[in-house]
Amino acid sequence: MTYLQSLHLLCQLCVQLAPENTLWSFQRALQMNVTGLEADVAISVDGVPFLMHDLTLRRTTNVDEVFPDRKTKAASWFNWTDLQQLNAGEWFLRNDPFWTASSMSQKERNLTSKQRVCSLEQLLKMASDHNITVVVRLRRPPRDHPFNSTWINETLQVLGNSFPDVMWTQDDEREQVKQWAPGFIQTSLVKHSPEHLRSSGIRGLLLRYNQVDANEITNFSNNNISLTLYTVNEPWLFSMLWCSGVSAVSSEAPHILRKVPSPIWLMSPRTYQLIWVSADLISFAVVIGIFVLQNYHMIRYRMSGIRSYNPEQIMLSAAVRTSSRDINVMKEKLIFSGRILAEELYEEQCFDSYTNQSISQ
Repeated sequence: MTYLQSLHLLCQLCVQLAPENTLWSFQRALQMNVTGLEADVAISVDGVPFLMHDLTLRRTTNVDEVFPDRKTKAASWFNWTDLQQLNAGEWFLRNDPFWTASSMSQKERNLTSKQRVCSLEQLLKMASDHNITVVVRLRRPPRDHPFNSTWINETLQVLGNSFPDVMWTQDDEREQVKQWAPGFIQTSLVKHSPEHLRSSGIRGLLLRYNQVDANEITNFSNNNISLTLYTVNEPWLFSMLWCSGVSAVSSEAPHILRKVPSPIWLMSPRTYQLIWVSADLISFAVVIGIFVLQNYHMIRYRMSGIRSYNPEQIMLSAAVRTSSRDINVMKEKLIFSGRILAEELYEEQCFDSYTNQSISQ
């Protein structure tokens, strides 16, 4: 079984060791030797692209405390000055969503508690310093937002046409983006055939790991379509995709996958299926065998109980039961006859007594 000598590991917006979409989370990911960073990008009301996964700020900031009257508003309705007043790290220590906060040192806890909302520009600077890929997933602002129609332009201005390694995933105005930044890696979030992707100038796919099978992975690879699958956090899944020929995976747990320098399981999917089918068949045969054997012993036990009586014993037993029954019947007849005789004698005595009394009178 052959496999790729290297598999690109991209870090998603969320790292299990730090609060998502913060500079500290990306720094932790870089410590794990990832080859790319992925983030969701929104636009503030004053035109600053910033990193935020949710529509609102409530889950990952302290907006309830700082702006209680605006806590349910969309994140895009805040300006950059307001966003910088929010704390984006304390929630991680308080909620401990991945049970990793207890393993942090005091220095790491202090850094986590001081995190702020991160801008796209800050992320790009970090990526440029480390020469790694950035995957951007844009979210369009609300309809009446001041940058509803120019949100892509605002993002492009920050990205710059000279930044080399950007995976562009937005379908809106893709042709315009190609002309403005021909160096971007045009990537689709929707699975299409290799022919359709090539005709559209798309060189990459970003899909959930369960959206493709082994044959499709091979087909995309043979047609020079870079395939990145998310979210891969388990070593066994990482190894299986590696062996299948996937170009890259996106993960929330690079600290776990970095410990897998090569596939830990070099078995083809066909062999894997054959082993499981064989195991199922063997288990079924064992269950049936136990069932048959148990019933055979029960039948044999019952038959052995019947064979323990010979004909003489059966006849003697029947005779004993018959004689006992006849004796009981005879006893009942004698008792009944004696009762009748006693009643007759009693009646005769009563009649004689009555007769004698009549004569004496």
